[in-house]
Amino acid sequence: MLLAQYSGTIPVRFVVVKKNSFFTMPETVPETDKANLELYSPHPGVRGMTLLNRAAFKRTVVVPVLKVKKEIVNTLLKSLKHTVLQRPGLKRVVEDTEDEDSRLVILDPHKIPEFSLGEAEQEVLKQLNVCPEVSKYNLELTYENFKSEEILRAVLPEGQEVTSGFSRVGHIAHLNLRDHQLPYRYLIGQVLIDKNPGITCVVNKTNIIDSTYRNFQMEVLAGESNLVTKVKENNIAYELDFSKVYWNPRLSTEHGRIVELLKPGDVLFDVFAGIGPFAIPAAKKKCRVFANDLNPESYSWLLHNCKLNKVDNKIKAFNMDGRDFLLGPVREELSRELPLLKEQKPSFHIVMNLPALAIEFLDVFRHLLVGEPCSTAGLPTVHCYGFSKHDDPAKDIQERAEASLGTSLAGRCSTYLVRNVAPNKEMLCISFQIPADVLYKRPCPDEGKEQASCAALGFQAAPFAVSCWCHLVSPVGHFSCVTAILYLVVSAEVGGRTECLHVCSSCRASCALSNSGPLL
Repeated sequence: MLLAQYSGTIPVRFVVVKKNSFFTMPETVPETDKANLELYSPHPGVRGMTLLNRAAFKRTVVVPVLKVKKEIVNTLLKSLKHTVLQRPGLKRVVEDTEDEDSRLVILDPHKIPEFSLGEAEQEVLKQLNVCPEVSKYNLELTYENFKSEEILRAVLPEGQEVTSGFSRVGHIAHLNLRDHQLPYRYLIGQVLIDKNPGITCVVNKTNIIDSTYRNFQMEVLAGESNLVTKVKENNIAYELDFSKVYWNPRLSTEHGRIVELLKPGDVLFDVFAGIGPFAIPAAKKKCRVFANDLNPESYSWLLHNCKLNKVDNKIKAFNMDGRDFLLGPVREELSRELPLLKEQKPSFHIVMNLPALAIEFLDVFRHLLVGEPCSTAGLPTVHCYGFSKHDDPAKDIQERAEASLGTSLAGRCSTYLVRNVAPNKEMLCISFQIPADVLYKRPCPDEGKEQASCAALGFQAAPFAVSCWCHLVSPVGHFSCVTAILYLVVSAEVGGRTECLHVCSSCRASCALSNSGPLL
């Protein structure tokens, strides 16, 4: 078969439009793509480049074309849609410099081996009265025509992974580069800006997330240094300073899953609220919301986003330690609301999204409330997040939660795999209703008798409110964790000094009050 020779340049811009907030670039190349790599690889001279030179990526490749009268081009494209070139950003039809009445239709070189058409394609051309002669065409590819992963694969050392992906937060692309990628980080940043419309800033995380405020140090690799951005998640807009608060677009599904469990009128306590991805959607769903975050910046942006979404009158926001939030506002609200459940029946949900530490906070629920337990249906439901590197992560997180609560959750909890954080590291959510025997401390029925007994023994009895977390241990080993609850504390002169004792509600023995801090 005769082969005609054509040459030309297609001055088109290749644009990749990303719709999701998290994007990955393949680390290994499937067999089916190896031919594409050979055809659509930039000039080999770019290997090792650290400062982006777009002109160096120019390359000419030979592709098959058909010469077709311009009147039937559209018909031919439909008839041979599986044979013509389908690469985004490249024109499938170009001018014929030798014949203005004809056009050149570029065929996929992988579908036309040895520039020879198959019988099916030849039959289509015969019906359209098109000459089946396949010609060669010199197609010039420039930097604009290559995909970002093709550029980076050509630049980085051969055989090493390109990049594990990036998160998009508004106009910001967030990378976690590996050590071997760091020498090329500025080039990588510029390529991502070039190839992703809307991204104007690329940052790389330079240390691990701080467990206190959940933020991290970062380096701006390319583009503007403005890290105040706006994002949209589940149809709700948020504004934030990405350098000062925690935001992870990969958690949008989990945020939606929890909010879906809530019904209008329910009460949500968000212990580690961040800028409000649980709290604000819940408030929009007509739930009563108590939202807290220790980070002053997160608290400030939480208030800002409440106003932005017009739910500032539906959310009570707090800027305090999560433990203090549970022992203060949460306890007060539960103490007030749970006894009223006979008349009203909202559900109470407590979200604890601090995977690195949240399980350690579960001990707060031990005897958080005093009195007779409410109905089982009214017990608060906790959604607590944690990381696990265990072979059985669901079992691991349940056992750790049980250890913190001091009770078994067998048959009383569910675990949900949120996402894979890293190789052999999972993020999970364990959900359970707080058992009544954990949540409630029943009052001593003989408190008056205890007070009289103390007086008979020569002790001066006086009530005190313990103002901080304390441990009460009796001589026979009874243990309880209490705070801000009125207890009968007795004092006696022992060796010239005053000793403070507590009458144990379990055994009536005197308990040493230790680690209590100041007494009011």
